[in-house]
Amino acid sequence: MKQMRQFLTTLVVLWMAGCIAAYLYSQQQHIPLALASAVLPAFLAEFAFYLVPGFPRVREAFDALGSKTFRAMLLAAGALLPYLIVIPWTGAFRLPSFLALLAVVLAASFWYVWIRKSMPADFLFLAMMSAVYLSKLFDQAYGHLTPHVALGILGKLMWIRLGLMAVLSLRSMEDVRFGFVPSAVDWRVGATFYVCFLPVGAALSYMVRLGRFHPQQVEWWKFIALAIGTFLAFLWVVALAEEFFFRAFLQKLLARAFASETWGLIVASIFFGLAHLPFRAFPNWRLAIIAGVLGAFCGAAFLKANSVRAGMVTHALVVTTWRLFFTS
Repeated sequence: MKQMRQFLTTLVVLWMAGCIAAYLYSQQQHIPLALASAVLPAFLAEFAFYLVPGFPRVREAFDALGSKTFRAMLLAAGALLPYLIVIPWTGAFRLPSFLALLAVVLAASFWYVWIRKSMPADFLFLAMMSAVYLSKLFDQAYGHLTPHVALGILGKLMWIRLGLMAVLSLRSMEDVRFGFVPSAVDWRVGATFYVCFLPVGAALSYMVRLGRFHPQQVEWWKFIALAIGTFLAFLWVVALAEEFFFRAFLQKLLARAFASETWGLIVASIFFGLAHLPFRAFPNWRLAIIAGVLGAFCGAAFLKANSVRAGMVTHALVVTTWRLFFTS
């Protein structure tokens, strides 16, 4: 009951922050307030669904709703709801895009209902999740709020939490310390591996000529606000998703397959680096090399703290530092 109250309190705070952010963003981007207000319910609905994986008691309540097939149906319906709310306002409905979205949603939702849990099934699931996330499907399906403001982020948030719930609820991952808020140990371990990565990452970036030192030229208070905003955005979206799937899921699977935590860490880090090849211009070997090494440090933080959140801290701190002090 206590965690359910925490969930509801967090949701209300997030909804209030979302409304304020929507107003400010609409003013900044010159989006008519009526249009921004029309699509806001889709984001508020997505925020509610997105929070669920991070609260174990709420997940347990979901698991008690019925059979795996019924829960998969609920996951699929919840995945499509924000899309159905927003699509009338964007005019982006295209039958091929909708059918493609429906197909991947059903595949992710029913994967562990239709396919028996096994290592090949897990690897294929991860490959599918990565391929869809890196595709242009969500930008095409969700359309644009205005010509220069894409709503594909709604689809990406949906895809992350759908994958999390499919693994945590339908596959039933055991022994996963997963959540949104790092503990004191997570902060300490994550920050330690961040500090250890800095000289290595800087040397590698210089060697492969990835980016150059160019701090953000803004007032100090804007710099601090930008640092906090960047860190939290990456902590709770990109780092959360990548650390869960590459560390808590893939790294553990590989460690079990090799009967070695070390080899699980090494191979998962290689895959993590390779997953960054399509960024900007394929093949982006420079970024893949840096990402692979970062993956090793995040994986080590995960092992040290036995918590996804420690790797999330390392990951988010590194990306925030890059965004604030370097340019490509």
